[in-house]
Amino acid sequence: MTYAAALPGQPRGGAVGGPATDRAVCVLAPNPSPMTLDGTNTWIVSEPGSDLAVVIDPGPLDDAHLKEVVATAERAGKRVALTLLTHGHPDHAEGAARFAELTRTRVRALDPALRLGDEGLGAGDVITTGGLELRVVPTPGHTADSLCFHLPADAAVLTGDTVLGRGTTVVAHPDGRLGDYLDSLRRLRSLAVDDGVDIVLPGHGPVLNDARGAVEYYLAHRANRLAQVETAVESGYRTPSEVVAHVYADVDRTLWPAAELSVRAQLDYLSEHGLI
Repeated sequence: MTYAAALPGQPRGGAVGGPATDRAVCVLAPNPSPMTLDGTNTWIVSEPGSDLAVVIDPGPLDDAHLKEVVATAERAGKRVALTLLTHGHPDHAEGAARFAELTRTRVRALDPALRLGDEGLGAGDVITTGGLELRVVPTPGHTADSLCFHLPADAAVLTGDTVLGRGTTVVAHPDGRLGDYLDSLRRLRSLAVDDGVDIVLPGHGPVLNDARGAVEYYLAHRANRLAQVETAVESGYRTPSEVVAHVYADVDRTLWPAAELSVRAQLDYLSEHGLI
């Protein structure tokens, strides 16, 4: 067994960008950081043989990156016909308006403030641009407006920040809520178990080849962290910063501000359920 195969979700080795499935190609944005990992994964998705493509998460407002996304599609003989957003965080969505100018496309998102055009996105919607089939899967939790896109022909799901290719994601309190996030993870597990989804195409990090394994790891990780936070509160650690210093002592301190957002979400969850 290789080291990669032993990691949750069986992440693929090699470069993050490039072709990932028969229908999905990643263009990696040049915005690496502890929070964005290698950078934002901008996805170009299209049906083989079609001259139309859909772009998911154009990424930051970086003109060179946005133009490279267009050029990558054009080199494959495709025209970008639609832009979709998994959620509104700037590393995914800040470049959307400029990208829409470059491609003359609509931008569809759950949040009306992020849309360009009359159409939004919601549960049960199916995107059929150029013969492609993308099914909208509401997955609130990381943010209230988070969505995933099920690509059934490739047994894949594009997860934005709901599931990452490496590590775990932040529940971005107060917009993000832990109860919603756990429900979203269970929804993704059902896609893996009931609908045959194997591949995770994440918003950051490498492609994962074991969707069920990744989601079950996330669920176990959240349960473990929640128990640690509950124990910390019972031991007298009251404020979010105190809980972070105790529970996340083994985590890089540069990530503590993000960890505090998740801790606040966990404290809200525990309080709502009468556990603290």
